[in-house]
Amino acid sequence: MKQQGTERHAVISRVTTGMRVVDTVGVEVGTVDLVQRGDPNAVTVQASTADPGGSLHELIETAAVEEPDVPADLAARLLRRGYLKVSTELTRTGAVYVLADQIATVTDDQVRLDVPASDLPPEE
Repeated sequence: MKQQGTERHAVISRVTTGMRVVDTVGVEVGTVDLVQRGDPNAVTVQASTADPGGSLHELIETAAVEEPDVPADLAARLLRRGYLKVSTELTRTGAVYVLADQIATVTDDQVRLDVPASDLPPEE
């Protein structure tokens, strides 16, 4: 079951770098490289109506190039909800991203997801 609101923040706050990540069917995805809590006020992909070519657009582009390294619309969603960056051998880029609400459970040494590894967006 997907976590919502404060429950989701509580779950992601228990994740630390180096933890093993396993998908919904038990496939080893990799290890947590970065934990980023969500910010509901994070930059969105909607351009400012007052200045559509201004600094907001540039900030979105910068966020997509740095972390998370995904298209701008997905980057905005990851920043708002919170995410994990997972080092993996399952993609050619060596990393995938996990939305905080894709985390099913967190134990002492493992993060279990409620989605298959194939659903995780790769780093660009």
